[in-house]
Amino acid sequence: MATVRGADIIVDTLIKEQVPYVFGVMGHGLYGLMDVLSERRELITAIGTHHEQVAGHMADAYFRIAHRPVATYTSCGPGSANLPIALANAMMDDSAFLAITGNVATNQFSRGTFQEVHHHYQADFPTTIRAYVKRSFQATRPEMLPLMMRQAFTAMLSGRPGPVNLDVPYDVFLERTEAELLDSAKWRAGIDARPGASPDAVRRILHDLYQAERPVILVGNGATLSEASAEVRAFAEALNIPVAYSPHGIGVMDAGHPLTLGSVGRDGGYPGNEATATADVILALGAEFDDRAASSWIPGYTFSIPPTKLIQVDIDEAALGRNYPVHIGLNADVRTLLRQLLQMHQGDRSGLHTQWVGQVTEWKKEWAQSNDKRHLPDARPLDPEHILRTVRNILPRDGILAVDVGSHHTWVTSRWEAYLPQTVVQAWGYGAMGFGAAGALGAKLAAPDRPVVAICGDGGFGMVPHVVATAVEYGIPVTWIVWNNGGLGVERPDGSSRYTSRWMHHPTGEPMPTDYAAVARAYGAAGIRIERPDELGDALEGAIQANKPTVLDVQVDPKRTRVGVTGWWMPPSPPSVPEYPRASFRRR
Repeated sequence: MATVRGADIIVDTLIKEQVPYVFGVMGHGLYGLMDVLSERRELITAIGTHHEQVAGHMADAYFRIAHRPVATYTSCGPGSANLPIALANAMMDDSAFLAITGNVATNQFSRGTFQEVHHHYQADFPTTIRAYVKRSFQATRPEMLPLMMRQAFTAMLSGRPGPVNLDVPYDVFLERTEAELLDSAKWRAGIDARPGASPDAVRRILHDLYQAERPVILVGNGATLSEASAEVRAFAEALNIPVAYSPHGIGVMDAGHPLTLGSVGRDGGYPGNEATATADVILALGAEFDDRAASSWIPGYTFSIPPTKLIQVDIDEAALGRNYPVHIGLNADVRTLLRQLLQMHQGDRSGLHTQWVGQVTEWKKEWAQSNDKRHLPDARPLDPEHILRTVRNILPRDGILAVDVGSHHTWVTSRWEAYLPQTVVQAWGYGAMGFGAAGALGAKLAAPDRPVVAICGDGGFGMVPHVVATAVEYGIPVTWIVWNNGGLGVERPDGSSRYTSRWMHHPTGEPMPTDYAAVARAYGAAGIRIERPDELGDALEGAIQANKPTVLDVQVDPKRTRVGVTGWWMPPSPPSVPEYPRASFRRR
């Protein structure tokens, strides 16, 4: 019987699973894998990055756009040790990729071999990332790999998606076996991963929503991952219920739809927060209730649960009732449940809740007018509001925005209008700086026919500037807007932090003077410094049309901050107080 190498099993399974890319950094622990990837290069493409964290962020963002996993490869020791930030970022935001990590040869386990983690257990890298993956597999024989690869894909894609680790010693890539390749996709095909609700639960939900005076539908990552956009809109229109979103629900409901309220939480806007704080019933569809999405659970800021009745739907039963008591809690797939609700719903109920919809429409108008008044289109350095409006006017409806972590992210969360799902990728649960800058590459590879623009702070971009080199080397046309306010602006005392500027990068406390346009040109990309507001639109439009890697180094006013609609609490400091004159606060 013919034999195959361990690396053959891994790569051929990836190809059968229609994985088009693997991202990573070469090292001696991967020689066997890289040989096979080279032999199969017509069927699967390996892209080498300049840091392993970037490879992980690229794979993470690829999944968020395509809802199909790719893989990463990292070598033993520090190579794989550079990956945990990206794994954690994916894990916390329900994003999946297969992390293939090389390790030392099995006959050298527990001998303190070069780059072996061995002080508690031999070749112990899987323990390092235990908290950041859904499952780790370590193959000590090549015949173990078919089963592990099959189970790895099932683990990645079942329930809440997440990253999975396959740790492979150096010799196992090279050793031969008669083990047969398993068709993991066919094995998985019979699994129904979209559970629904009982008829009784569906009837109870409809009854509560029919009787409600101020209902709100709140969509989150569960709705995005379920690809339930059409069903959300149909159900909202059928019962005339306004729709707000927690951060990962952005785009599930078209921002231009009359029933769309916008975002909620610490960084959310006024209409969404005011509606969810005063609602009598909230139907939460895979929504996040973490401290930022729920304004640190301060009553009346984003939610008032109770007395608001919470109907919570989530594919992960552990999420039900974690931070708020539920009136009805359902372990169900969002799209499946919505189809059940639409099927059981009878009669024309579009006239329901008209007074409530009229009220939230007034809040939307008030919020828009307030933002218009604060918009400074001629300001130098540039006004953040003006930057977002300019980008939104130029980026097509299906264009993708990759957002890094920093003060710019709070502006995007509050102001960005998304018209389609899976058009905004952002780091939320773990908040890894560098994700937006690196993830833009993965997003572009997932959607090569759509423009991708990354908005990154100078802090986050400065951590991974070599993403530009990767884009140039592999011809990945991404545009980066560096939101250059001279340092970690979100931590400034005149931003959202209560602490002093002594923690800024520059020893004098003055803004950092880095020229990121020059950095881009050094890597072989286009680099343009933007100092006047009238320069941004033409430069961005030109970058998208040129279809080449481009960095726009935009000089942003470091003192310009958002008006806070809610607040955040970092004990033992007292909670911050909303600045915006909210209707519910005026009534207190």
